[in-house]
Amino acid sequence: MTLEFFSATDTGRARSNNEDSVAVDDATALVVLADGMGGYNAGEVASGMATAFIKSELGRWLAEASETATDTDVRRAMDICVDNANRAIFNAANSNPQYAGMGTTLVVGVFRESRLLVGHVGDSRAYRLRASRLTQITHDHSLLQEQIDSGLITPEQAAFSANKNLVTRAVGVEDTVLLETHLHDVMPGDTYLLCSDGLSDMLDDESIAQLLMGAETLPEAASALIDAANDAGGKDNISVVLARVRGGAGAARSWWPFRR
Repeated sequence: MTLEFFSATDTGRARSNNEDSVAVDDATALVVLADGMGGYNAGEVASGMATAFIKSELGRWLAEASETATDTDVRRAMDICVDNANRAIFNAANSNPQYAGMGTTLVVGVFRESRLLVGHVGDSRAYRLRASRLTQITHDHSLLQEQIDSGLITPEQAAFSANKNLVTRAVGVEDTVLLETHLHDVMPGDTYLLCSDGLSDMLDDESIAQLLMGAETLPEAASALIDAANDAGGKDNISVVLARVRGGAGAARSWWPFRR
């Protein structure tokens, strides 16, 4: 199978700085997205540290482990790399008053032949579009999601809740963090989307699916998603990482323009 990647990030219409960060490593089929939080510019520091650290450290491990590593080995490597990134951000936040309280959400994906390993922390998401059906393959670590899970509110009510953006788990805010990981099958024709809540809070699943299906290329899909989120208000930074799976052999390729 051939993998195609594209990543883009946009400040949105309400903010002057961008606290999102994205990274793609074509050689190891590694994708990373983070949405930072904190005062001053600390959010973008935290997200930038997370994506750079994981791309460098996990990417190096994947390149060295090659195809001999099992899925369990990759999960363990993901856990270790995220734990190390968490400690680096936590230590930076506690040693520099300007960075106090900073942290970041995280979604990391590793494509392996016909499988995808996804790890995530917080409310940034991963979706899969297959046969015209969009499925969220991560589960938000947020107060809102806990209220939905406990039956206190419905998903429809959640769209209008005042508790959006209150995450229950984040990288860098404590000395340890729990990475939730899942293994998913991958099929030719699949499109995968990693996104910050600047996209998912502005667009419902049906709108995201229609925009993905209506675009011929990944750059067109990313542009359509970001434009639609901005048209809906653009209340936060908007970031996407897209991966498309095509049948047949071939090397991964990537487009790299970043929108600011």
